[in-house]
Amino acid sequence: MAKYEALGNAIESAVRKACEGKEVGVAFSGGMDSGLVAALAKKYARSVTCYTCGTDDSFDVAAGKELAEKLGLPWVHCRISEESIENDIRELIQVTKVSDPFTISYELQLFTVCRTAGEPIILTGQGSDEYFGGCARSVDEDDKEYRAVMDWGVERLMKVSVPCELAIASNYRKKLFYPYLDGEVIRQVGLIDPDEIRPRSLENRKMVLKTVASDLGFPVLAHRTKKASQYGSATTDLIRDAARAKGIRYNQFIAGIYESLGLRDANLLRDAAVDVRMDPILLYDAEQVLGKLGMTHSEAVAEFYRKLAKEGNLDFLR
Repeated sequence: MAKYEALGNAIESAVRKACEGKEVGVAFSGGMDSGLVAALAKKYARSVTCYTCGTDDSFDVAAGKELAEKLGLPWVHCRISEESIENDIRELIQVTKVSDPFTISYELQLFTVCRTAGEPIILTGQGSDEYFGGCARSVDEDDKEYRAVMDWGVERLMKVSVPCELAIASNYRKKLFYPYLDGEVIRQVGLIDPDEIRPRSLENRKMVLKTVASDLGFPVLAHRTKKASQYGSATTDLIRDAARAKGIRYNQFIAGIYESLGLRDANLLRDAAVDVRMDPILLYDAEQVLGKLGMTHSEAVAEFYRKLAKEGNLDFLR
């Protein structure tokens, strides 16, 4: 019996439930996470098409095309470019109302996949980094900090990333499935000794999932080199270059697009009204409170500034 057989079975079952007998697309970076999802989907779906977002010469496009050929699956390039990036971001903001530059940079890939794909079902490898120790920040941390990084990643995933992605999918009438977030998969992960999941170096991140991929019959996936999607697709480079061409900073470029759509008082206003950086989880939690109070961001910030100006200090926060 393979060491992580129950986990492997859970992942395969999650993929099977999502796609059996159906036509599906896979948000496909060419890495292990989406590669395993695509390989398993091929066993059960009526058809599987891999979609990779990136510039013509990006790391992900080369990796995605190569791996799709190895898996014997059709592949489609969802092209982004210097000419398209501003309009791509504008469309993404219109759909999601998100203004957080970081979220925009890594959700643009799924956005282009859902916009391009003809299939009604899209599978994604999202959640693997958070549950299998894939985050580079989790390496070389002490026990307390490691746990905090992992918990923060899961919280951000569920409060920020998934709602954004579901909004994207809904806009294009797609149904999005997350095999790595399946309840039984998460339960099986919880039964594994945390030390086995915890990476001790950048090279041995997601070792449990690498073992699972090999045990399921896909050793070619176990040693795939991968970059974070916003870098592998060259999305971040395109945004940075577009901002530089206008003589402004990255965050200002995103804020300008956001404000041009008349969304200053809409959801997730950050880096638009005031030039500050805020943890998106904190922003999400604050959103819930503001909603209950019936206040907009502008009203809350204005109230804070009025109090600050009146008191001349921040003692009222203590």
